[in-house]
Amino acid sequence: NDLSYAFFSMNSIDAWKSRWVESKHKSDYGKFVHTAGKFYGDVERNKGLQTSQDARFYSASSRFESVSNKDQALVIQFTVKHEQNIDCGGGYIKLFPADLNQEEMHGDSAYNIMFGPDICGPGTKKVHVIFNYKGKNHLINKDIRCKDDEYTHLYTLIVNPGNTYEVKIDNKKVESGSLEEDFDFLPPKKIKDPDAEKPDDWDEKENIDDPEDKKPDDWDVAENIPDPDAKKPDDWDDEMDGEWEPPMVTNPDYKGEWKPKQIDNPAYKGKWVHPEIDNPEYTADPEIYQYASMGVIGLDLWQVKSGTIFDNFLITNDPKLAEEVGNETWGATKDPEKKMKDSLEEEERKKRDAEEVNIKEEDEDKEERDEEEYYDEEEEEGETDSKLKDEL
Repeated sequence: NDLSYAFFSMNSIDAWKSRWVESKHKSDYGKFVHTAGKFYGDVERNKGLQTSQDARFYSASSRFESVSNKDQALVIQFTVKHEQNIDCGGGYIKLFPADLNQEEMHGDSAYNIMFGPDICGPGTKKVHVIFNYKGKNHLINKDIRCKDDEYTHLYTLIVNPGNTYEVKIDNKKVESGSLEEDFDFLPPKKIKDPDAEKPDDWDEKENIDDPEDKKPDDWDVAENIPDPDAKKPDDWDDEMDGEWEPPMVTNPDYKGEWKPKQIDNPAYKGKWVHPEIDNPEYTADPEIYQYASMGVIGLDLWQVKSGTIFDNFLITNDPKLAEEVGNETWGATKDPEKKMKDSLEEEERKKRDAEEVNIKEEDEDKEERDEEEYYDEEEEEGETDSKLKDEL
């Protein structure tokens, strides 16, 4: 079961219909359609599976020969295109064990790995990297930002023997590290010694008040004093206005609260560090990366606004091969795709400008007609007045 090469291109509708199974677990799953979308680099090569109904769950999967990644790299790669300018929805894949019942696949079906972009509003724009380890799903402890534009992007996850991983977007590394350090698969190696306590005489104060520093006798003065330049108004009536009091002003001699100067604490021992011991519950596992059975790749996700296109699914043990496939698929069509989108947007802009000109001309014509009608009515009223005068 050497994992060498499993490529799922959606270029033809026959490949989609023959290789993919839509789940029947629920009757209201959203439907996938086979299309290259509104804009593309190559109308045939860019055809993929597109979500087509808003506010739906989607569930479809494709089976490949059951394999294990023991003692070899595992590479998962695919392309995602949110051409609908997605506001909330998933763009990730799930890798399942070979014993998955595809027609009963659903959100709670046990999977090995979940990987790919997830967007929901301005606050959530992340790349999910989730591994199932001993029956529990573990999320990465790092925040990896996904692409949130409308173009096609290539997502790659590489899992290596030795428990390391790497995440790439558009064939460029965006994150990497240790599975043990960046996920909570295992208990910590070290824990605080439960028998250790900070000594009562341990002094953590770096500085103390100078015991020989004394407050000056003339220090204590009021913060505010009556304005010495203020004078009682000539028209002030004590009986009517009450006893006159001068306004208060800031005392120029006020020095604030007195505090003794600080000196080094001769008893300072530094910050007490709780000693650690080996965690008796920790046991190293060199095979965290490994899955004994992988045989199904699936799309199990929710989308508020549909329109995402998935394509170029690749499962391999060769990171270099994955990079080459990425360049031959996504890399070969990304520039023409952008060019076509720019062209469509330019056509839309010209169309809007033309419509605005037409509306402006129609408004001007209407104003001219209204003005002519107004003068015609004025002329008729003038003739009527003239006849009335003649009759009178």
